[in-house]
Amino acid sequence: MFKKAKNVINTSFTIVHAKKIWPFVKPYWKMALLGVLITVPVGALDAVIAWALKPYMDVVLIEKSARSASYIPILIILFSLLQGVLTYLAKYVNAWVGQKITNDLKKKLYIKLVHNDVEFFDNAKSGEVLVRFSGDADTACAGLISNVKGFTTRFFSSVALVGVLFYNSWQLAIIGVVFLLAAFFPLSKVRKRIRKATKQTVTSASSMSTKYNEAYSGNRVVSSYNLYKYQYDRFKENLAEMFRLQMKIVKRTGLVSPLMHVLIAVGIAIVVWYGSYLIVTGVITPGNFVSFIAALLMLYTPIKAIGNTYTSLQGSLLAMERVFEVLETNPLITSPENPVFIDKFRKAIEYKNVSFAYKSGKTVLKNINASIKIGQTVALVGATGGGKTTFVNLLPRFYDVTKGEILIDGVDVRDMDITSLRNHIAVVFQDNFLFSGTIRDNIIMGKLDATEEEINRAVDNACLREFVDSLPDGLDTDIGERGILLSGGQKQRIGIARAFIKNAPIVILDEATSALDNQSEAIVQKALDNLMVDRTVFVIAHRLSTIHDADKIIVINKGQIVEEGTHKTLIAKKGAYYKLYHAKEKL
Repeated sequence: MFKKAKNVINTSFTIVHAKKIWPFVKPYWKMALLGVLITVPVGALDAVIAWALKPYMDVVLIEKSARSASYIPILIILFSLLQGVLTYLAKYVNAWVGQKITNDLKKKLYIKLVHNDVEFFDNAKSGEVLVRFSGDADTACAGLISNVKGFTTRFFSSVALVGVLFYNSWQLAIIGVVFLLAAFFPLSKVRKRIRKATKQTVTSASSMSTKYNEAYSGNRVVSSYNLYKYQYDRFKENLAEMFRLQMKIVKRTGLVSPLMHVLIAVGIAIVVWYGSYLIVTGVITPGNFVSFIAALLMLYTPIKAIGNTYTSLQGSLLAMERVFEVLETNPLITSPENPVFIDKFRKAIEYKNVSFAYKSGKTVLKNINASIKIGQTVALVGATGGGKTTFVNLLPRFYDVTKGEILIDGVDVRDMDITSLRNHIAVVFQDNFLFSGTIRDNIIMGKLDATEEEINRAVDNACLREFVDSLPDGLDTDIGERGILLSGGQKQRIGIARAFIKNAPIVILDEATSALDNQSEAIVQKALDNLMVDRTVFVIAHRLSTIHDADKIIVINKGQIVEEGTHKTLIAKKGAYYKLYHAKEKL
């Protein structure tokens, strides 16, 4: 029986959990210790009321003298006031420590999030990210602090109350403690039964978060395609799954509290029956019995509620495990132990027998060989899905090659310091992501310590000057979340300004004008032409008329290079590029 009780305690807060959480508790250990120490008298004072009932009842009921015991109610009030003040202090201190630990956990998790590989974001859902990198930290720490506070308070309260039990009657105390331990038995059977369902509930909850995020981000698609019912049906299905899992947990835990209640009621009944006998035989006084019953009820009452909180406790423990699971993972793409730091690119970028496949096993690039001299402009063309974007994504190591190597001046990019490598590469995507804040905030992300002169130069080169000057707040105009208040062309030019201010020697343009109308494209193309000056440029272009002057054009189809050369030589060949060019021009 003692073993069962021990198992329950171990499931609540294991040594493994304690070791893992300690580094986060350590900076605040003094405040944490203070919070624990405050709970000692808070718990112990529970026993004062029960203990005081013995002399009070014996004096008043047996000796019929109310005056001599009048001080006891006053003491009870004073002790209760003291307990109330200490309870408030304990709650404040523990909340302070808990929030500090939560914030530190979230900082660590956020660092993990932003340093994750691109592949992680390819597969993760927004709801899952919110739950695992934010919600789990809240759940874990809230559960940890409340349960540690509750455990220490109840522990010292229980010790004091058990002392009152034995003080009044060791015979009745043995009965009471035996049934107290027996009440923990149902809990020992519950943990494994609810663990799987609890984990599924967390997964379903993350899916719900994704639905809400999609309703927000995809509102225009929902409206334009009249997807209200479709989205609602998906949401309703998810909600039904959540309900099913929650009821599954209730079904598996619902009997715990009633069983504990029955066991405790049996214990109280036996105590009342045997206590009556001890009073009649003169072994204990009525005051002993009343004090004993009060202490027993104060001891049993929170125990009966454990079953109702056990599910949330398991949720906290599961959240804690998920938090440390995230913290213990490392990105696959990192700098080597002794990295090469890049000073300046001097000669060439070479792809040697490069192959790449995603986890699904689908090969995207096969035995790619290409050499690009520093300062050249290289255009990548070919059918959609042929591997053009993957080709350029391998250079800044968004992914690592499956086979072969990519060399810059003879050094494998995997041997370079990854921060140094990416500092030398600027990317303008098809849909540049803008962060909430101002135009200035988004531009200086290319160089956080940029001077006003550098910012203005980037604005001019990105053809943003006329637009910025037309705004009342200029560069300090708020653009809304994801730049919702801007047109597609304005977003692209801010992205180009960001690349300009970075002043990287290598620039990747991934279909940077494909989503724009003709007028916007003309302005953005001018900005891109400015950006390409005196840099090594990789261009993925949807309009082949814009790459006539490229130093080299590489045609990629089905993951392989099928042709390469200048526009003039490839047209003269009348091969894959010739067909592609004339097909595009007819559109």
